[in-house]
Amino acid sequence: MPAAKKPVPATSARTRTAPARQAAATMPVIPVRAADPAPGKPRKAKVMRDSFRIPATEYAVLQALKERAAQAGRPARKSEVLRAGVKALAAMGDSAFAAALAAIPATKAARPAKT
Repeated sequence: MPAAKKPVPATSARTRTAPARQAAATMPVIPVRAADPAPGKPRKAKVMRDSFRIPATEYAVLQALKERAAQAGRPARKSEVLRAGVKALAAMGDSAFAAALAAIPATKAARPAKT
């Protein structure tokens, strides 16, 4: 015995008359706006990806800071340590910030040659 076909819903394009199809095609599409987050919930910040060069000695300091955070009972990822450093630099005065920048050597900005 062959399987019974499912009935086609009455709103499908097959059962609509030509004027009804044209009317459905010309109806404006109203975008649905997502609900705003609850008033007490902060909106998530957009996360940016980036890459940069860092000398091996400063990378070792970064690893040491990660270990220091873990020993303090607050394990931190590399990005968290860097973000904390950015906040600390932003909180500095202009002269302290300039002194911190002067204390680090400049690195070459170019990418390594492909082999």
